Amino acid sequence: MKRYSLNFGKKERVLNYACQTYQLSRPNKVGAVMALIRNCQPSSFEEWQSWYFENAYTVGKNPTKITNESLKELGERLYAKITEVVIPEWESAFRELTEQDCIDYIYNLTINRTYDGYLREKSVINDGLAKIFSDITFEESDPELDHAGDIDYIAKVGDKAIGIQIKPITASANFGSYSLTERMKASFESFKEQYGGNVFIVFSLDGEIANKEVVEQIRAEIDRLSN
Repeated sequence: MKRYSLNFGKKERVLNYACQTYQLSRPNKVGAVMALIRNCQPSSFEEWQSWYFENAYTVGKNPTKITNESLKELGERLYAKITEVVIPEWESAFRELTEQDCIDYIYNLTINRTYDGYLREKSVINDGLAKIFSDITFEESDPELDHAGDIDYIAKVGDKAIGIQIKPITASANFGSYSLTERMKASFESFKEQYGGNVFIVFSLDGEIANKEVVEQIRAEIDRLSN
């Protein structure tokens, strides 16, 4: 299959990091691209490119038309962030990094963060969702399943189920800007095909549900699956 994506080589990592960090590829900047291309159903790259610029708008309260110029401006902002912020920060980190930092990081990632995550998950489920939906059983996802890496818990609703993914969040973070990876989207779709229900991301702040609106979304999905 012919590929149209450009190969940026070693630059890809820094470009991807900065683009994600500063949210320059979010729907409020470039539109809901996957929804757009599915609506287009193009038979050629040229058809998709033309259709995108004719129909793409930013997602938000005040949608604006997306143009070649607006994408160019995003690229210029990306370059500015990389050269003015990312590179100086990384150069400073490289200078200060020690072997002990690396040893401590691996230990902390493996032991400390795993335990924090375990406590966070238990609190969100046992002290949160399981009490709100007392007639629903929440089970840990089977690690052997293809989607297990992206779905932490399964909530059985009759012969169907919904999926729960729990994400940590700091008090200063904006979970509204969280963006699913293509792998996660595929995993969530696979889960829905298998179990019939959607997957919901629950953001945890100190073991409590941060995105409170997800509770009503889960409730609506349980009602849908129950009927």
